[in-house]
Amino acid sequence: MARRGKKPKGRAISGWIVLDKPKGMGSTEAVSKMKWLFFAQKAGHAGTLDPLASGLLPIALGDATKTVPFVMDGEKTYRFTVRWGAETTTDDTEGPVVRSSDIRPSREAVEARLADYRGEISQVPPQFSAIKIDGERAYDLAREGEVVAIAARTVVVHRLEIAEHRDEGTTVFEADCGKGTYVRAIARDLGRDLGCFGHVTELRRLAVGAFGEDDMVPLAELEAAADEGREELEPEAIEAGARPRVVDFAGLDEYLLEPETALADLYEVSLTDEQAGRVLAGNPVLLRGRDAPAFCEEAYATGHGRLLALGSVEEGSFRPKRVFGGKG
Repeated sequence: MARRGKKPKGRAISGWIVLDKPKGMGSTEAVSKMKWLFFAQKAGHAGTLDPLASGLLPIALGDATKTVPFVMDGEKTYRFTVRWGAETTTDDTEGPVVRSSDIRPSREAVEARLADYRGEISQVPPQFSAIKIDGERAYDLAREGEVVAIAARTVVVHRLEIAEHRDEGTTVFEADCGKGTYVRAIARDLGRDLGCFGHVTELRRLAVGAFGEDDMVPLAELEAAADEGREELEPEAIEAGARPRVVDFAGLDEYLLEPETALADLYEVSLTDEQAGRVLAGNPVLLRGRDAPAFCEEAYATGHGRLLALGSVEEGSFRPKRVFGGKG
């Protein structure tokens, strides 16, 4: 006799919560916190943010996890502070100093070097990074004292500008960059080029893909919304150690963005009720209308007031590849 699958624990909700992650919290910890707060069945994040960094961490709940790759591949914006005069093992404040200098570059000297760090550049990721070396994370090997050879790779920096230059030997930068770019490596390499060395002291992410600063929600605000929806317990139960559960999620759910928010750069196919039924069953549908494309490598379909499927447009038909709330 076939065994029944275990029923998922939690609410079958879908959407994005754009957390303003505080310093000191890891990305995995943040995902677990959101999953617990929203009592969601499934959760995942779109792009790791170091514990020492703060700012925008997009967290997908439920079916929104199917759209994570589209956010991961999106452009990211960072604001970061570099302290000149010292290079560390981690390229930030966590590791010990390994090189130092009395040189403090002028704003003009820094500005003169920035052109070398824009566009397609070759970059060696930091020793303390999530890069995999023979199946092991580089930061795990580094913590064990191993010095590993990490190959250089090509990344794209769309914008790198000085936001502020301070006399005490620090420079604040803003950068728009593509997937896989490490601003800690930019600080390290720029410091070497300037002959003064450098490391990141503050790092804040301001945008990821379709998500920006206006979408961010502080953790304290979400926790307050959860507290408003908690059940009221009798004094005896509280004295016995009982913890009130969240029974009304309306306040929390107001912070959720629709799953398709992550797909702003893709072509949207709006379906009729009849077409929606076919797509939810995994079948292609012919697109009509003068503006309908004949071919589109990546597209998404909406209908019934929600996101229905990810797919492509081929020969004038939308072909579903991943269905939301239907088969597949």
